[in-house]
Amino acid sequence: MKLCLLALLTGLSLSLSAAGAEEKKRPPNFIVIFCDNLGYGDIEPFGSTLHRTPHLNRMAEEGRKFTHFCVTAGVCTPSRASLISGCYSQRVSMHLNPRDYHVLRPVSPYGLNPDEVTIAEALQEQGYKTGMIGKWHLGDQEPFLPHRQGFDFFFGVPYSDDMTERIWSQDGSHWPPLPLMKNDEVIEAPVDRNGLTKRYTEVALDWIEENKDEPFFLYIPQAMPGSTSEPFSSEEFRGKSKNGPWGDSIEELDWSTGQILDHLVKLGIEEDTLVIWTSDNGAPIRPERGNLTRGSNLPLHGRGYTTSEGAFRVPTIIWQPGTVPAGTLCEELTTTMDLLPTFVSMAGGKIEDGVKRDGFDVTGLYLGREGAETPYESFAYYYLNQLQAIRSGPWKLFVPLENFPRHPHYTKKKETNGPLLFHLYDDVACETNVADQHPDIVAKLMGYAEEMRKDLGDHENPGPGIRPPGRVKNPVPVVKLK
Repeated sequence: MKLCLLALLTGLSLSLSAAGAEEKKRPPNFIVIFCDNLGYGDIEPFGSTLHRTPHLNRMAEEGRKFTHFCVTAGVCTPSRASLISGCYSQRVSMHLNPRDYHVLRPVSPYGLNPDEVTIAEALQEQGYKTGMIGKWHLGDQEPFLPHRQGFDFFFGVPYSDDMTERIWSQDGSHWPPLPLMKNDEVIEAPVDRNGLTKRYTEVALDWIEENKDEPFFLYIPQAMPGSTSEPFSSEEFRGKSKNGPWGDSIEELDWSTGQILDHLVKLGIEEDTLVIWTSDNGAPIRPERGNLTRGSNLPLHGRGYTTSEGAFRVPTIIWQPGTVPAGTLCEELTTTMDLLPTFVSMAGGKIEDGVKRDGFDVTGLYLGREGAETPYESFAYYYLNQLQAIRSGPWKLFVPLENFPRHPHYTKKKETNGPLLFHLYDDVACETNVADQHPDIVAKLMGYAEEMRKDLGDHENPGPGIRPPGRVKNPVPVVKLK
């Protein structure tokens, strides 16, 4: 009898242990915090001495910094398209259109093609709950909105918060007041932009708590620091930084991040949740736009909206206690295009739809596995439809250009337009052109550039690898105009 009881208890113990182990193996949750126009040198873990970012300091101490993490464009819409689709924006035709040019404007007939499989749809296939809180900017018409592109829940604005009645030199008087949406319903118009960071944070905390018992993916594209000359922040942060409105907004973003990390710990799901914190492109730092001069991409060269390192390389921290090694650094090239294949792989799935994507599974780099290296043989820097630079390993080559609106590296028109070669590790600020010393490397990278042109095209010659954008015939405003 005792032996039977012992066997029963032993079996029960083994069963419980197995159940515990199985529970431990649950797929990770994913949270992506995607700031707007925040520069490489705008937070303390990446060198800022102006902005107080204690929560990001903690995130870096407990997680892993990526110093060669790149976006695929120096401006909003194409950069976001790559994160969502796992592709260069040129491949999914979110880089340029005849109506909106650089980025999608309100009431545009264009948007991310619903036929594209988004990161949210791919994770839904793996049984994930999906939510998006923040700035979309991939089409404001019904077929293109988040809830039609794989997100179970959407709370935010459909495009940039600066797209109000007047955006710099453009007349936006025919645009609707900036709408705040919940799923497909406009709940406020115009929304108070000062409260966006705080409101997004509060909604995110509630959504996480509601979905804590099953795997989830939460995308939080913050509105700040944004594209306006005077970034917005709530009353608790306004006027509190050493760097005007720009610094105020960044310090509130840091607070928001701390709230999310603390909430994960409170709920006991921090070890089950991988958090990525990054930006959609570098700081514009344009003197003619007031306080945008207060953003920093140092020590990198250049500014946002270009193909410089200061535009494409963004500050990135990955955090998952117990899984991502604490206090570590990754200097290998990774990009936003990698999120889709990496998340699906970490969730235990595979994408086998035969559709060409440009990102890679970089789980080994995220988790700091010994010997993990970048899978990129080459990486392209496009400005709209023009290939301006190519990277391979430590080398970046600005290719010679016949026509360009402004030179991608030099700021003065009189500068030479020959090949520019920089070693991105030895010459972080891209100050010394060594093309003459390394003709073999120039030739090798020019070969990679030609391969890219044969796929995605260059300038007036679109490539065969481009897929069409989404388009509606008769676009209507999200908010009805009076």
